[in-house]
Amino acid sequence: MRINTFLIITIAFLLFAPMATHSAIPFCNLNKNSIVTPKETLKSSVTANAPRITATGNQNYCPQTSLKIVTDVNITGANATDTETEAIYIQISSGYVNGQDELRLNNLALHPTIASEWTPLEGKLKLSNIIPGTQVLYTDFVKAIKDVAFSNSAATPSGIRNFSITLGQANYLPRNGHYYQYISNIGINWNAAKAAAETSEYFGLQGYLATITASDEAQLAGKQAPGAGWIGGSDTETEGVWKWVTGPAVDRVTFWNGAINGSSPTFSFWNIGEPNNSNGVEHYAHITAPGAGTPGSWNDLQLNGDANGNYQPKGYIVEYGGMPDDPILEISASTTITIPQITSTTPASRCDSGTVTLQATTSAGTVNWYDAASGGTLLATGNTYTSSFLNTTTTYYVDAGCLTNRTAVIATINKIPTITSTNTTVSRCGAGAVTLQATTDIGNINWYSSLTGDAILGTGTSLNVPNSTQNTTYYAEAINNGCTNGNRIAVDIIIYDPPVVTDQELILCNSGSLTLDAAIPNMTYSWSTGETTKTIQVTTPNTYSVKITNSASCSSTKKITVAEHDTPEIDRIDVNETTVIIYLKNTKDYFEYSVDGTTYQSSNVFFNVTSGLQTAYAREINSCGIDSAAFTILTAPKFFTPNNDSYNDVWEIKGLINYPEAEVTIFNRYGNLIMKLNAAKPSWDGTFNKKLLPASDYWYVLKIDAGSPEKRGHFSLKR
Repeated sequence: MRINTFLIITIAFLLFAPMATHSAIPFCNLNKNSIVTPKETLKSSVTANAPRITATGNQNYCPQTSLKIVTDVNITGANATDTETEAIYIQISSGYVNGQDELRLNNLALHPTIASEWTPLEGKLKLSNIIPGTQVLYTDFVKAIKDVAFSNSAATPSGIRNFSITLGQANYLPRNGHYYQYISNIGINWNAAKAAAETSEYFGLQGYLATITASDEAQLAGKQAPGAGWIGGSDTETEGVWKWVTGPAVDRVTFWNGAINGSSPTFSFWNIGEPNNSNGVEHYAHITAPGAGTPGSWNDLQLNGDANGNYQPKGYIVEYGGMPDDPILEISASTTITIPQITSTTPASRCDSGTVTLQATTSAGTVNWYDAASGGTLLATGNTYTSSFLNTTTTYYVDAGCLTNRTAVIATINKIPTITSTNTTVSRCGAGAVTLQATTDIGNINWYSSLTGDAILGTGTSLNVPNSTQNTTYYAEAINNGCTNGNRIAVDIIIYDPPVVTDQELILCNSGSLTLDAAIPNMTYSWSTGETTKTIQVTTPNTYSVKITNSASCSSTKKITVAEHDTPEIDRIDVNETTVIIYLKNTKDYFEYSVDGTTYQSSNVFFNVTSGLQTAYAREINSCGIDSAAFTILTAPKFFTPNNDSYNDVWEIKGLINYPEAEVTIFNRYGNLIMKLNAAKPSWDGTFNKKLLPASDYWYVLKIDAGSPEKRGHFSLKR
């Protein structure tokens, strides 16, 4: 994968100065006799002939100050003639923050022969003769080292800084006692770099391509390296399973097996998205070129890398130390400073006045307790402090031995609260929502359903009861940061029943009046007409309402709809033989009809009405009026039996007497005129000239008046 994102960072790892790639070339001008000796020669003599440096000075550092890195240092030559060397290298080997940390040689006037060179990228200070190539006595270097001081420009620095003081150029990691060196070699492939590293020695220590197994090692061998370089990781054995394949056997382990930017199963520091084996042949680990992604992280490259650009190999990282039979060297010493910090504080509180115990911890040094953010009085030392008797919240301050950057620790005094008011008693008409309220002089309110129960219904100055159906008591308790006086105040709800009303629909007769009644006695009434009595009189149709209020001020509204009904008026009556239809001038669905004055129906059509003079009726169903009209049914009998038995002894058309102009003529079967009937003579007894006529069929012609059509028919005379 090729990284196009360039990151600017302020923290850089230690860089390595170039060194020879094989044992035949000196590593540095340590002294006039110091050269790299092959491991096959006497390692014991290499060790014996090496100078020795020791240092003390594990100290605490306070921000915004300058602190000498050693309290004492000593350099001993390998023999009586070994009294000088060309350079001393002092490096911040762990915890280095580029842009903040600095090593500086102080009191320059006391060291006129020594030049100092600070390299921020590597976090390294080089002490050497002001005349290049000229050596300096160990005793002068000792004096100079004692005047080298560390400082940090940040207001609140943190962490631990380890300093390595070495007589050689290779960078020294005190944690594991190993040395690291970057070898520049443009275009070298991984196999060649591995072979070159394995032929290198450093004061009898066997070299190998670096195996980076921890973050401090990655910092020293990556972020602060002067160039990109090969390291000893490969997945040639199994694709995606990366192992350290160089160095001591203990380091030759699987360090990554597929985790994304993670440490699986041990430490790894891959660049974002790596390893990806993008072209199928990227099987060798390489520290990322500066500016190509995360500084000091790793890419997977093919054996030869690219021909140019960010992924062209620029060299390799050699690690010394940890191999079998390696000699023990003392050409490096280390000291440590710790920037003490308050790592945690535990404020405390109490209900009402009293003492409060506070706690604090520090990364180093002793916790000091003060009564002010700066200056003030030292109250106590140690991780725990118990205050004096307090009536109000008080802030104390702690530091870890430095007078700056104090941390506040608050002792809180919580006042015990009191309920100052409630809105008890809360009433409402009928079931529904109710809001209870309470106030406190400080803090908040917890609401409960019982005087002693623990279940909190709600918190706040109000409690909404969404559907209260009966009289209920709730309880309010003041609470201030967990402090309470334990006194719960009752807040009551009373539910009153509103009047029960029923809406009505009433009929008002045309031009009449109607009494409207609220129906519930002993109440307060408010009609939509403005009247306040239980009953009112109305004469017009409308929708009326009355608000009925009881003694608990609960109200219900009754609605009375008044509709006006007309009085029926008969327009005409149609008679077709025995069928009668009553027609009104204005038909309404609330009218009903009758032809006998007793039985009424909603239909205006009647069948089989009895012959004779009749009366038609139309009325409003609520007795708002009635109308009537007479009519006649003229029905000719089908037969008659003139035998003086009082049943059907004559033939007559009933109701004929109501039509003065009516005339009925009767003929026998031969067309002979037998009789004429009219209103004056409405019946025939079956004789002609007082002689009985025989049983037979006879015919009639009925004419009501001159302008009406004739009606013809026949009947039988039976004897």
